[in-house]
Amino acid sequence: MAEFLKLRTAEEAWEIFRAHFTPIIRDEPIRVVDALDRVLAQAAVAPHDLPTFVRSTVDGYAVRAADTHGASAGLPAYLDVVAEVPMGARAGFVLESGQAALVHTGGHVPDGADAVVMLENTHPVGQPLSMAPEVSEDAAAWAPYAIEVYRPVAGGENCIQIGEDVRAGELILPAGHTLRPQDIGGLLAVGITEVRVARPPRVAIVSQGDEVVPPDQEPGPGQVRDINSYTLAGFVRRAGGIPLNYPIVPDQQEALDAAVQRAFDDADVVVITAGSSVSYRDLTANAINKLGLPGVLVHGVAIRPGKPTILAMCNGKPVFGLPGNPVSCINIFRRFVTPTIRMLLGAVDEPPITVQARLARNIPAASGRADYVRVRVEQRDGETWAVPVFGKSNLIYTLVRSNGVVEVPLNSSGLPAGMVVSVLLDPR
Repeated sequence: MAEFLKLRTAEEAWEIFRAHFTPIIRDEPIRVVDALDRVLAQAAVAPHDLPTFVRSTVDGYAVRAADTHGASAGLPAYLDVVAEVPMGARAGFVLESGQAALVHTGGHVPDGADAVVMLENTHPVGQPLSMAPEVSEDAAAWAPYAIEVYRPVAGGENCIQIGEDVRAGELILPAGHTLRPQDIGGLLAVGITEVRVARPPRVAIVSQGDEVVPPDQEPGPGQVRDINSYTLAGFVRRAGGIPLNYPIVPDQQEALDAAVQRAFDDADVVVITAGSSVSYRDLTANAINKLGLPGVLVHGVAIRPGKPTILAMCNGKPVFGLPGNPVSCINIFRRFVTPTIRMLLGAVDEPPITVQARLARNIPAASGRADYVRVRVEQRDGETWAVPVFGKSNLIYTLVRSNGVVEVPLNSSGLPAGMVVSVLLDPR
């Protein structure tokens, strides 16, 4: 294969790939407490109202709001405190007109009451302001007393009503939602302790090249440490997949064929790094086409960095050939492999995390390709700036020293310094 089959735009390449890809989502049960960052395979529905009782949001006195209307410091309302509602217990009485009950934050507001007066807006009759009544541990020892109310309350004030947080039968979280820490709490709050989530797809990562050695080995002349395998493994985990790393494969067709076939048998997605440029040393496309039909769909994408990219589908399984240079490799992985993993999880598309920033330097453009330029987002005098981090695609520290990327559109003349641009931030 002496030249690219046909250079495609990123959008064209993705459309061709999607036309051949029907993701199959497999699910499994998991305890909610272990489900952080997992993707729901089934929607979660509230089994009951939350809260199940009227709760106080403050320490104070449950009252009938009408009994406080017109109350002020000069003309307080007088109410008889007839009971205290212990925390964790239901009030076993009905509050009558002219009465109040001591309640605590999160405690049950008794029937008959429709509001809570904050403790600091009251004063026990005949006691100094510093002597607020204490909670009695012995209900039988409770002695009624009176309070002055200095501020009126409206019906429902300082109360959370039954079902105000969520109603029985209400959709809590849809299928495809990625569970966040607050979602864990929300599920447990209504007694949901187990959910069904998408099984993480296994993503095989095959690193190729005679010049590539393991990270713990001292490189010789002309050799480099393997960083793609481990960097990509991190991106696989971030996307929700399980990375499978394999030994480095030499630039021999037979060895690559065997390694790729093994990875294909083990995984749901196969990613091959290096060897995707079209030259006499390009073995990747040959190895991919032996895995199944239709084989290579796209070979060459109009993106810089990342032009020598392969998108393939083999017997319904996605296979990717990524450039060997780290910046190109990661750029293409995020553009094509990450969304593939998310589709295998049935994950709902989430808007990318972007920030508007002013360019600190001119960004030139390459004709015929969309450029993805690494930038470092920083604050200067209260304004957000994007500082381009220029460097060749085989320089890993252009990634380390940056935290986002700016896209220069296809056939653009570039972006001038001072222009406000949209920066796609790296995932944390």
